[in-house]
Formats: sequence, structure tokens, C-alpha cells
Amino acid sequence: MVEAVGGDGVTAIVPLTAWNDDFVRAFQYYLDKSMPLLTHRWLGALAVTIIYVLRVYYLQGFYIVSYGLGIYILNLLIGFLSPKVNLESEVLDGASFPTKESNEFKLFIYRLPEFKFW
Repeated sequence: MVEAVGGDGVTAIVPLTAWNDDFVRAFQYYLDKSMPLLTHRWLGALAVTIIYVLRVYYLQGFYIVSYGLGIYILNLLIGFLSPKVNLESEVLDGASFPTKESNEFKLFIYRLPEFKFW
């Protein structure tokens, strides 16, 4: 599927790679459009979760997969709810609050951003 163009050894793009690039670009476009729709994303995640739980309940299976998925989601949730910097273990140089207006005090910065949590 790789064709040589001319005698200089330059190869044409593999059609599968071109399709993959188009798919990634379209997927990123829709991700960017969904960014401000916080309520819709949470409702969608809730709907997918309910469908998965009902599927596991009716099929009476996939318990090990569900257990692994639960541990993975719990790990993401802990990362999302944990602060990026632990102020208790960090050695503070004098005052912990900002001394200049340009130095903004951020009380809580997530270790894992919400969009990466999705």
C-alpha cells in the first residue's frame, strides 16, 4: 500500500494513516465543542454508567471486568479530588500567602484536571 513517488524514495501516505488522522481531528473537534457543556457531559456519563450496570445485572457476568473498571475509576477520582501540592508536607519558606499582587494564592489545584478525568 506504500507507493514510491519518483526515484527519491519519498513515500505516499498510507490510507489507513490518513483515515486515522482525520478521525483524530474530528474526535478532537467534538471534544473541544463539548468542553463548555458540563451538565450534558455528567448526564451522559451517568446514562452510560446506568446502561453498563443494567447490562452486567441482566447478563449476570463481567464481574471481574467491572471490578477492574471500578478500581481504575476510583484511582482517577482520587487523582481528581487530591490537591496538586500538599501544603502540609511541603516546606514553606516563611509566609504561605502571597506577598505580591502578581503572586496569586491558589487554595486548591487539582492533581488531575476534570477533562482528563473524563
